[in-house]
Amino acid sequence: MAFSDYTRYDGLGLAELVRSKQVTPGELVEAALTRADQVNPAINAIIERMDDAARRAAERPAEGPFGGVPFLIKDLVQQVKGVPMRSGSRFLRDFVPDHDTELYARFCRAGLITIGKTNTPEFGLTPYTEPELFGPTRNPWNLARTPGGSSGGSAAAVAARIVPLAGGGDGGGSIRIPASCCGLFGLKPSRGRVPSGPDLGELWFGAVVDHVLTRSVRDSAAVLDAVAGPDIGAPSEIAPPPMAFLESAGRDPRRLRIAFTSSPWLGGTVHPDCRAGLEDAVTLLRSLGHEVEEATPVIDGPAFAKAFLTMICCECATDIAAAAKALGRRPVRTRFEPATWAIGMLGRAMTGLELSMALREFAVVRRRIALFLERYDVLVTPTMALPPFPIGALQPKPGERVMLEWLGRIGSGRLLKTVGLLEQMAPEVFAAIPYTPVFNATGHPAMSVPLHWNAEGLPIGTHVVGRQGDETTLFQLAGQLERARRWSDRRPAGITA
Repeated sequence: MAFSDYTRYDGLGLAELVRSKQVTPGELVEAALTRADQVNPAINAIIERMDDAARRAAERPAEGPFGGVPFLIKDLVQQVKGVPMRSGSRFLRDFVPDHDTELYARFCRAGLITIGKTNTPEFGLTPYTEPELFGPTRNPWNLARTPGGSSGGSAAAVAARIVPLAGGGDGGGSIRIPASCCGLFGLKPSRGRVPSGPDLGELWFGAVVDHVLTRSVRDSAAVLDAVAGPDIGAPSEIAPPPMAFLESAGRDPRRLRIAFTSSPWLGGTVHPDCRAGLEDAVTLLRSLGHEVEEATPVIDGPAFAKAFLTMICCECATDIAAAAKALGRRPVRTRFEPATWAIGMLGRAMTGLELSMALREFAVVRRRIALFLERYDVLVTPTMALPPFPIGALQPKPGERVMLEWLGRIGSGRLLKTVGLLEQMAPEVFAAIPYTPVFNATGHPAMSVPLHWNAEGLPIGTHVVGRQGDETTLFQLAGQLERARRWSDRRPAGITA
């Protein structure tokens, strides 16, 4: 298969070539590995190669909707038996799981062949991908810019045409943010749609949902068809869709009632490029015959931001403790990034009352969003408040890093609470992402659709939120938008074609 041909196809397109015997899985794997050799040194998306395992998998009969298609898995949450899972952390550098997670097993049963694992920030805590362990992943559209996070490695690899789709996880926007930064389609499914076992119930109290980043809508839909459904011991179940998601992606939706807003619920200001992207999307939606009006749900931004950070601090402390248990060794401050250690210390200092109040705030927002979506079929916002920002722009400043290291040496979470670190963090954390975390807390499905590019040639995502359990409408709308705007034909300028 000609090398240039490989990058032209989405996942289902490659699978059809395999089924029609125009190409073998082995040829696809070699094309993907060659592409990785060519472009990964520039973008640093893949941090663990699985060449031999991929070649062995390619020798087996191709089965499933993605039989023989190369794939990458994010190095966080999803375990691959016998392959290190470091979660972007020096502390976990030597951790090797002894079993697969259920979702990863379903990816494999769908026919996907994993060629490696992708870069992620430590424990997936940031909306950029710049771990100290592996260094920053770079955006194929502009190598000086971020691909977003925490699934930035996966997004960069898909945008760079190493693979047509890659695994991601979304706890505060971590699929949708990198999809926006890298010009991809990224869906966060409804809470409970995909399995989280066998080791976890609900990560981050149900905020985290894993799925994929893709160039095409139909690939995302077909993957969700293949992996959806509860596993044994699932904490909750969700009703199956009225039709296959892939079928939905090929059908135009009925005339929808759509609300849109650019009001940044969690503070900050929205960059003019992101406002322009929203305005462009609204114009397109109206041209497609939908009823579109400006409206926003009422959200207490400061209360929600504090609640979300409280939850993350508590879960970070738990992640550190769980990592220590898995390795059978005591966690050491110097084996973690200063910000991660400080967040963990804050979590250990939180009380049960503080966590309970945070979860109650989530419940309040969940009901407000659900009531709002009784009046509208979907809600549209910018995915982010900023275009892809420069590498390092949101890292702690030198003075902040010194303070974090000093506080870490003291080891007092109570002191961190006294100095108001949580309150100081909130504006900076949410300035770039004032929309996406809300729907992790509520569990609603949401997607980023690549409809707009700014004057610098950087992608700007449009964020669309649906009713709980209604990925069907989202896929119908996404498919309609994709047919109106063929975004997959656009190629990143930051790497060789």
